[in-house]
Amino acid sequence: MLCKIGNDLMIFMNKVMDMKNVTTITEPARELPVRVEVDVLVVGGGPAGITAAQAAAEDGLKVMLIDSRSFVGGNMTIGLPILGFLGQKGNQIIKGIPQQFIDRLKAVDAASEHRPCPLHMSLTLVEPEAVKNIGLDMLLAAGVNVLLYTFCVGVVKEGNQLKGVIVESKSGREVILAKTVIDCTGDADVAFKAGVPCEQGNETGGAQPPTLMFCMGGVDTEKLRMSIAEEPRTYLTDFIPSEYFGQNNQFIVVGLRSVMEKAREAGYHLPVERTILITGLREGEVWVNMSRINGVDGTDPESLTHGEVEGRKQVEEIQRYLKEYVPGFGKAVFTKMAPFLGIRETRRITGQYTLTAEDILGCRRFDDAIAVASYPLDIHHPEGGGCTLTWCGDSYDIPYRCLIPKQVENLIVAGRCISTTHEAMSAIRVMAPCMAMGEAAGRAAKLAVRKQIQPSQLDAKELQAELLEKGAYLEPDQMASGRESV
Repeated sequence: MLCKIGNDLMIFMNKVMDMKNVTTITEPARELPVRVEVDVLVVGGGPAGITAAQAAAEDGLKVMLIDSRSFVGGNMTIGLPILGFLGQKGNQIIKGIPQQFIDRLKAVDAASEHRPCPLHMSLTLVEPEAVKNIGLDMLLAAGVNVLLYTFCVGVVKEGNQLKGVIVESKSGREVILAKTVIDCTGDADVAFKAGVPCEQGNETGGAQPPTLMFCMGGVDTEKLRMSIAEEPRTYLTDFIPSEYFGQNNQFIVVGLRSVMEKAREAGYHLPVERTILITGLREGEVWVNMSRINGVDGTDPESLTHGEVEGRKQVEEIQRYLKEYVPGFGKAVFTKMAPFLGIRETRRITGQYTLTAEDILGCRRFDDAIAVASYPLDIHHPEGGGCTLTWCGDSYDIPYRCLIPKQVENLIVAGRCISTTHEAMSAIRVMAPCMAMGEAAGRAAKLAVRKQIQPSQLDAKELQAELLEKGAYLEPDQMASGRESV
């Protein structure tokens, strides 16, 4: 037996030696078991996926949601506030299931009111761990079959018809068949694997860089806000007047550029131009949005790993800066790191219509509008540490056609990876509009399955009627004299 093992090992080693210059391996064909067949499959359990699955399952369809992580919530779990529930005129423009989610969080003291913000239109603070629990509770209560720890690794197609996805987990490779698939991955993973044309980054391929969020406890937030309110020349903020800090005990700080310049003169290496701090819901808790890892490709594991490594290095330096230079942080302590990098941009699908910066800045209305947004163009530059914001003055529509990809049927896309330009994506990528898109995608999938038609064949007027009936917000016709088909 020992001799046989030795011979087998020698044969194996010889094969490895023979393959040392091989760059590809042919995987043998095999039959994959079908794990389940559903009416609607939602891939991705972030802000868009949670609302999409609930909307699709509302009247009894068989709906499944899969996610690669051990929890749902996506970017709502990394310490960011939800931006965009309110418009630039102060009115609430995201309602329906997204608002129901916030109401459930508020019931357990895990969400704030929608707070107006001079810079971001509105902030809604949420407790990350509660998001995971409430999100899962709402999905299960809606009858959604949730499957975690599961990766989408391929698709099943017949011609241009998407029939399902190939998944992989500790159980191996399996297939989930579905009448309609909703891609809520944020990275257009399903669409890309299905052959939908995709774009990434700006005209030279540069994408907005990610941030690794972290949290500090023991911060004297009263000292912080009153220092800004009473010493605005020293602690100047971008666009947000000092009076705002005197009136709000939960707030966001963006600026303190002169303070950072002093730190740099003292030898600190800071990756961004602005200090960005968000108070948490718990006393003394502040989330920090200041790391910045340029050049990360959020679709490449090696690049993402580099982002994690570099992000953690940056966090150490940022903590030192905060404790030394920013009021209220003298006795602060590090408490937790976000569970993953906050990715701002990866792939964008090519859909039936591509939303542009001109559409957003022109407050454009569309006949097939399925959501209203108001967040500005907010581009974190692919190089350097700067950021550019441009406001439209009101709100704009997101058309259904941006959710419908070219070349592949039975697929709807919701979230930051819908069909937009690089510039337009910077506005619709924040979480409240993504949640609204998710609800629209879920309702569209449900209607398509009930009618036994492709999502691309769905009458947008019928979808709009259901959205309004269920409490979502669309601009009234009388306010949309500029509404037009494109």
